[in-house]
Amino acid sequence: MVTIDGEPPTADAPPPAGPPPAGPAVDPEGRLRPVVLTGRHVRLEPLGHRHHDGLCEAVRDGELWNLQVTLVPHPDDVGAFIDQALAAHRAGDQLAFATIDSATGKVAGSTRLMAVNLPFGRLEIGFTFLGRSWQRTAVNTEAKLLMLTHAFEELGLNRVEFLTDFRNSASRAAIARLGATQEGVLRSHMVMRDGWVRDSVLFSITAAEWPESKRRLTAALAARAGGSAR
Repeated sequence: MVTIDGEPPTADAPPPAGPPPAGPAVDPEGRLRPVVLTGRHVRLEPLGHRHHDGLCEAVRDGELWNLQVTLVPHPDDVGAFIDQALAAHRAGDQLAFATIDSATGKVAGSTRLMAVNLPFGRLEIGFTFLGRSWQRTAVNTEAKLLMLTHAFEELGLNRVEFLTDFRNSASRAAIARLGATQEGVLRSHMVMRDGWVRDSVLFSITAAEWPESKRRLTAALAARAGGSAR
């Protein structure tokens, strides 16, 4: 279920052939609207400072900031992390979510629609992290299903991308399980906090591939929900 929440961001670039049709997901200027995405196990809310304390608890669950292959903020930096997400939202480039566990109401982590380019029909799902208690649960699986459904079926996009550290074999396997295709490696793509120059692996799902990917995700969600209280 999708509900509208908050003001739309400004566009990141003028559409080359006119704005997409206005509707629940896109405003009359062709800009992505903030939305709440709700499933049975998870609710994705536009990230704001009301989520600060819960997000701090989530990153402490597993000390996620110590993982070298991710960019998870330290609890002391969560306020700045939220400020950055809100600024990117206003610029029209990203829409960050707080990932809420429906069973407990707790903040489980965060994720984003980013590198948004509606005129060219693409975006990236990234900046995703979950506290250890929610990793490999129905919460994570359903969050991906909700975001991909929104991208392909509400926004009508042609392509969704995923990027991950070449060294992060667990993340690469998880993205592949979504039905995404590995396209290549972006060499020396970004500098990590410890100074490591990261190679990033690029994956994508296209609109033509989405029905099969959705089938796989729905089956995976049913399997996870059947074996988890979440």
